[in-house]
Amino acid sequence: MPKTTDFKYRRILLKLSGEALMGGASYGIDPTVIKRIAAEIGELNQGGAEIAIVIGAGNIFRGAGLAAAGMDRVTADHMGMLATVMNSLALQDSLEQLGMYARVMSAIVIHEVCEDYIRRRAVRHLEKGRVVIFAGGTGNPFFTTDSAASLRAIEIGADLFIKATKVDGIYSADPKRDKNAKRYDRLSYDEVIERKLGIMDTTAIVLCRENRMPLRVLDMMQPGALMRAAQGFNEGTFVTL
Repeated sequence: MPKTTDFKYRRILLKLSGEALMGGASYGIDPTVIKRIAAEIGELNQGGAEIAIVIGAGNIFRGAGLAAAGMDRVTADHMGMLATVMNSLALQDSLEQLGMYARVMSAIVIHEVCEDYIRRRAVRHLEKGRVVIFAGGTGNPFFTTDSAASLRAIEIGADLFIKATKVDGIYSADPKRDKNAKRYDRLSYDEVIERKLGIMDTTAIVLCRENRMPLRVLDMMQPGALMRAAQGFNEGTFVTL
């Protein structure tokens, strides 16, 4: 196992998309995929890194999509927040089956299944070696889970914000549609905004920029990608000032 001194970044906020939990399915959670993700997180945790996680809900549904179909946007976003709680509980269970201690903390009050989000308590959990999973987004409609992840990374004083996707970094265009798309090794926050690269919403990018939060975008499906990023290797695309 790596020692704490092997990590360039000791406290990490990991943003997982809900789609990452689907694997090859079109909906829901693939048990094999979530167990593999939990194992990679566990490797970092057991090595001494402090790991906090934010999970999206795209594997269940998107509030914005429901709103576009005619549902009240606030109602749709609240449903999306509840979906993130479901994903968070699933990941908590996978982590605990591997012998780790994990806590789900929700921005919306749901005492029966998880804790309320309290920043000082979250930091204390991390200091005690527990994996903390932040659910419920920011607790407010109209904000994405990317914005929630940026906010939580700043609040807990993370050393690095990792956004895990299905591609190995940020590209000039969708690499699945454009074979000439260029992958960037390094970008500034201003370049991400000006080029409209769309890796996260603008609110999330601005939050990181204003608070000097380094961001690394990588492919979570690549074995060992998370470990390499924590150790400071050039995995995916690095975004900073």
